[in-house]
Amino acid sequence: MAANEQGRKRSAEEEAAGADDPVLSLVDVLEEDDALQDEACAVLAGSDAEKCSYPEGYVNRQALYACNTCTPDKEEPAGICLACTYKCHEGHDLFELYTKRNFRCDCGNSKFKQLECKLFPEKEDVNSLNKYNANFFGLYCTCKRPYPDPEDEIPDEMIQCVVCEDWFHGRHLGASPPEHLEFQEMICQGCMERCAFLWAYVPHLAEVDHEDIKVEDGSEEDVKVQNGLDIKTEEQKAEIVSHPNIKEEEDKQNSPSTSAASDQKSANGEDSNPTRTEAKPEATCKLQAYRTQLGSAAKTATYWQSNWRRKLCNCKDCMKMYAELELLFLVDEGDTVQAYENKGKTNEAQERRDPLMTALSAMNRVQQVELICEYNDLKTELTDYLKRFAEEGKVVKTEDIQQFFDDLRSRKRRRVEGMQYYCS
Repeated sequence: MAANEQGRKRSAEEEAAGADDPVLSLVDVLEEDDALQDEACAVLAGSDAEKCSYPEGYVNRQALYACNTCTPDKEEPAGICLACTYKCHEGHDLFELYTKRNFRCDCGNSKFKQLECKLFPEKEDVNSLNKYNANFFGLYCTCKRPYPDPEDEIPDEMIQCVVCEDWFHGRHLGASPPEHLEFQEMICQGCMERCAFLWAYVPHLAEVDHEDIKVEDGSEEDVKVQNGLDIKTEEQKAEIVSHPNIKEEEDKQNSPSTSAASDQKSANGEDSNPTRTEAKPEATCKLQAYRTQLGSAAKTATYWQSNWRRKLCNCKDCMKMYAELELLFLVDEGDTVQAYENKGKTNEAQERRDPLMTALSAMNRVQQVELICEYNDLKTELTDYLKRFAEEGKVVKTEDIQQFFDDLRSRKRRRVEGMQYYCS
């Protein structure tokens, strides 16, 4: 009955507070906190919070920041690593840039007029290979607005382009993110225009909305929609026949093989330390075969399936094209944000390991038993000590905890000094 009355009282209080006010339980708060911690460690744990990343050169991928205090708008853009935000720019107005590839920390170089890096002051004046955009001044998307934008009342998520690494509002991408399809990476419309060859891969590797096409095997229509494409000319049909290995190779890549198992491990974070992988040259050019089936390109962003990069052609000609377009990172599986986040989560999990279990693993059986007994005694005494405060309704202060450990050390000292030793 008491429980029912309490429940009715709580409901009445909630109604009085207003139906629109969210009611959160402690579990909800803890789950939200865990989610925020996971997100933070995914981004930050892959970077060193103690050492400036400058000596490592142009880091494959790292968490970056821009300092509006030291390099405001209208001045030269600059990026700083995670450690420098803590040691050199504490209290400054910082823009979080999430992660960027092939970047070297600028902290304290010639772009900073009155600041010297406290962690690594021996820097060159300029990092000539660094690339910058409007993000370094806190502006994003084609609309060049800040995020969050106090003047924008339209709720919209921001998505990062995997090529230019700018962030875009979903409504400004020309094609909204597919709601019922899962995608791993996005390429904005500007980068699709610059890298027009990617349109040949869209029907094969991108997530696109289309109506299912059902045809009978061996029919003329089956030839036209081979690989899910619309082939309109006899020349295109002949080209497909001359490349019968394309469909077979694609089926192998999409089948549940060791590659799929590897993908699943990566998704679960088991691939804890992804490395830069060198693509093996292919005998035939997959891109040339796809180009014969290429439809008209659109001025929209594209959304790509999981692990689509490993399915790009890596023949000699395509690798040369990637180098000329500065896109070699597309065939580097260690470049992806997912690989970086998996590494960060693994590093954080190792650092979070229970120190008691770590200490136990290095001890013999007798030492383990003694340590566990000491730990249990400490836990019991501390619980009983804090229980008195709860019963009396008192607030536990810092000096109370300090007094507890002082008394604990004193009792242990008297116990050790009072022990008698015998020789047989």
